[in-house]
Amino acid sequence: MNKIKTGDTVKVIAGKDKGKDGKVLAVKDGKVLVEGIGMVTKHTKPSAANQQGGIVTKEAYIDASNVMLLFKGKETRVGFRMDGDKKVRVAKATGEVID
Repeated sequence: MNKIKTGDTVKVIAGKDKGKDGKVLAVKDGKVLVEGIGMVTKHTKPSAANQQGGIVTKEAYIDASNVMLLFKGKETRVGFRMDGDKKVRVAKATGEVID
């Protein structure tokens, strides 16, 4: 079970985009794709989908350790707790169940 999930709002705590926040678009192999964060330029060939080709800017994956979950507008670490027979994420700052 991952601490960061798709749809979470996170704040970047390290790297060139430090201090910015955004919504998680995807999570893969300990890396996260956050909208508007880690923008890279990519040179694309003309294709059926992209007739023009040229230089496109898009988000790149950043390491999950460089982001922190925002819960109710506050940065928090994430822990886990058993809620009956279900494992749930818990905000360390407040002790509240996240999902």
